[in-house]
Amino acid sequence: MNTTSRPSVLFVCVHNAGRSQMAAAFLSNLSAGQIEVRSAGSAPADTVNPAAVAAMGEVGIDISAEVPKILATEAVRESDVVITMGCGDACPIFPGKRYEDWKLDDPAGQSVEAVRPIRDEIRARIEALISELLPATK
Repeated sequence: MNTTSRPSVLFVCVHNAGRSQMAAAFLSNLSAGQIEVRSAGSAPADTVNPAAVAAMGEVGIDISAEVPKILATEAVRESDVVITMGCGDACPIFPGKRYEDWKLDDPAGQSVEAVRPIRDEIRARIEALISELLPATK
C-alpha cells in the first residue's frame, strides 16, 4: 500500500448500480474521508438501483445523485484494494494489488426488503475493511 497518501479502494460489480454503489457510499461515509473510494462496473447500468437508493436512505446515506461508471484500467491501477462483487474476470489484474471477491446477492430487480440484508452485509464488511486499512483509528 502506498505510504504517502491515504489508502484507496475500488469496488467493482457488473452494473455499478447496487452493491458497488452501496459499498462505496458506506466506505466514504464511515471512513470520514480517510480512504479514497472509487466504484465502477464492467457493463454499467443507466441509473443506480432505486431499491439500493431507498435502502441506503434508511441509514441516512443519500446515493440518489450517483451515476454508474464504466470500469477503467486506470482506476484499478490507482487503487490499493480492488473488491469485486460478481464481475469476476472482467476486472484487470495488476501485480501488487490486494484483490477480494465479495459474494453478495445481486440487488437488481429486488425490493427494498430484499436489499436491506445485502446493505447490512456490505456495511459489516466495510467496517472490517476500515479496521484493516486504518488500524490506528479504532
